[in-house]
Formats: sequence, C-alpha cells, structure tokens
Amino acid sequence: MFKTYQAIALSAVIASASIFAIERAQAQDEIYVPLFTYRTGPFSGSGIPIANGLHDYLAMLNERDGGIGGVRLRIEECETSYDAKKGVECYEAVKAKKPVIVNPWSTGTTLSLIPRASVDKVPVLSMAYGLSASADGETFPWIFNPPNTYWDGMSSILNYIGEQEGGLENLKDKKIGYVYLDAGFGKEPIPLLESLSKEIGFDLKLYPVPADNMQNQSSQWLSIRRDKPDYVVLFGWGALNPTAIKEAVKINYPRDKLISIWWPGEDDVRSAGPQAKGIKALNWHAVGADFPAIEDIRKHVVDAGKSKTDKAKVGEVLYNRGLYNSLLIAEAIANAQKITGKKVVDGEDVRRGLESIDLTPERLKELGLEGFAEPLKLTCKDHNGHKATFVQEWDGDKWVRITDPIDPLRDRVKPLLESAAKEYAEKNSGWPKRTEACDSPA
Repeated sequence: MFKTYQAIALSAVIASASIFAIERAQAQDEIYVPLFTYRTGPFSGSGIPIANGLHDYLAMLNERDGGIGGVRLRIEECETSYDAKKGVECYEAVKAKKPVIVNPWSTGTTLSLIPRASVDKVPVLSMAYGLSASADGETFPWIFNPPNTYWDGMSSILNYIGEQEGGLENLKDKKIGYVYLDAGFGKEPIPLLESLSKEIGFDLKLYPVPADNMQNQSSQWLSIRRDKPDYVVLFGWGALNPTAIKEAVKINYPRDKLISIWWPGEDDVRSAGPQAKGIKALNWHAVGADFPAIEDIRKHVVDAGKSKTDKAKVGEVLYNRGLYNSLLIAEAIANAQKITGKKVVDGEDVRRGLESIDLTPERLKELGLEGFAEPLKLTCKDHNGHKATFVQEWDGDKWVRITDPIDPLRDRVKPLLESAAKEYAEKNSGWPKRTEACDSPA
C-alpha cells in the first residue's frame, strides 16, 4: 500500500513538473500584452468600445498571422473601472508576468506609473492622453504619448476657433468656456489654456465637473447660460460627455460653437437626439470599417465569435481609436524584433521599437490601413509626433470630417512642453537622466 501511494505521489510530482515545463515553454513562445480596460462603471460608455478595438486588432494578428513575427500574443484584460488606484493594482498584478508594454487608459494611472517605468523597464503607452510633457523622450525615455498631446489638441482647437474668427488675434476679449472632468485628465491642458489666454487676451471660464457628479451638470450649464461664452471646449469622458451634450441642447447653447477634444463616441451624441446635430470634435484617424485590416478583424475575430464587440459598432470612432492604439503596440513589437533579432522580445526591446515607429503611407497600406491615419514617426527625443488633427461634425447620424488638417500651435506649445518636462524632473529629486540606447535619428 505504501509503495502504491509513493508511486502516486511520484506520478503527481512528475505531472506537475511537466505542466510547469509546458507552461514555461508556452510563456517563452508568447509575448505578453496586458490591456487595462474598464467595461463597468460610469466610464464604461467610453471604455467598452476602446477595449473592443484594443483587443480585436491584436486578436486578429493572432488568428490571421499567428501573432507577430511568428510569436503569438498573450492578451489579457485587467478591469480598472477608470480608477487610478485600481489601475496601479493592475500594474502590480501584471508586472511579474513580464509585460512588454502597459496601456493605462487613464491619465491618473499614467501619472502614477511614470516614476515606475524606468525602474521596472516597462514602457508606458498613453496614446494621446496622460502627461503632455512626457512627449520629451530625453526626460521620459519610457513614456510615449503619440500622436498628439492634450496641449497639442487644445491648441489645435484654439487654432480652429481662431480660423472661424479670422485669426487668433481676433480671440482677444472673446469668452472661451472650458467644461472638463475635474481630475488629472481634465486638468492637464489648463496651464496651456491659462498661458494662451494671457498671451492672446481671451477670457477663460472654467467649469469643472466632479467625477462623482458627471450626470448632474445643471449648475455648470446654468453658469454657461449666464456667462454666454463665445465658444465652449469640452474635455469629457465616460458619462460626462453625453450629459454635457444633453445639457448644451437643453439650454440651447449653439451646437456649432461646442467643440470637444477627441473622446466623444457616437453613442454620446446620439443620446442627445436630433438636436445634437452640429457638435464638433477633433480626430486624427478614419471613422468607418472600409479597410482590409478591419475586414480581417470581422472575418477572423468578430464573425468567429472571438470578440465582445457589437458587430454594428465595428468602425465607430472609439473602436477605431482602440485599434489605432494596438496598431502602435504591434508596430513597436515588430520593430523590436527587427532591431534585436529576437522573436520573443521584452520591455526594453519594445521601448526601442516604439522609438523606431515610422508609419509611412506605404507601411499603412501594407498593414491594410491605407488612408486610415496620417504618417507618424517617433524618435529618441520625440515620443509624440505632435501631428495635425481635423475637426469632425455630427450630422445627426454620423461623424463627418469638415476640415483639412489643423496643426497645433507648435511654436507656442513646444517651449511650454520643454519647460514642463524640466520642471517635472527638478521637482522629482534624483530623476534619472536618459541612459537608454538610441536606435532612431534624434
């Protein structure tokens, strides 16, 4: 009897060791890409389509190509509910699994992770959000925020408003209202707004919306009705956006004078009904599903039942935003493989891959995304690109592009970004100087 139990125990040990060996071998043949997402809570209206686009593009690469460079991607979501504390908890949970990149999808979480990235050797991709100053690759070699910072976006909005008034100088004595989430995200562009309001001479009116009161903005919009700003700029997310749009309609604020940063989705505007027609938002990529890469997503992922996406929403603006984010991840991994000659790359390799991103028109065509977005090139010094955006308008049914590319006010934004990066490093005692190798032209 004793020998029998010995044999059973030995068999169990051998089996356990075999499973461990198999799991280890599988891990060695995978590239781990965690996705911080929020499919629940008051921000889920924005988070769900983003999460779907993030997941589906990477899943398509697994199903169609077997991953990237012959290595499958291990895609794993971690629910944060758009809470910075939970975002950091997600980071701590995934760190031991050796992620090659982290996507916080929260400015608050990004701010918490910035000091950790260089220590843990995990690049942080905060695509078009987060700390604007982290575009400076010399000061922040592990943080990337392409293709636009919030300061770029805000300055592009002001540039557009200036065009409507016949020139930026004509904004002098105009009132510009700013409705924003009273958190790291909404506060991020305020220093730029305050600087430009002093320089140009417009009257800046701030209307903060607390995160715990996003669905009750009547006081803010009553103040707007009283103040009568010439234009209102919206920096909203989650439940803030549809509520703000409904309130604008309710007080009959001119919809053609309301322009948002690039975050409202179709559902945010639809919820306000036909009277939302005319509202505007920035964007930098296509809306729609008429691209070979998205057709492959439909075929290999959505129609195959391997996605959480509502089929009718494939190609909507926030879905495509998540897709663009994962496009950057995939390019960084592919670049890292080319640079190092390794198939299974790590975070240090992918950081180098991010600095080598060069999305030319030819490359976008090769990826099945011809015309999806403007070219983008990142370098050691420039982790952003500071690309032009365009204005899209809600026509009552869909977003329609109505302008040519609008450049950010680079001559005004660049020195402010450089100053902010320097100030960040000085305030954080012992902030490390860049020591990482540079593979791209400076």
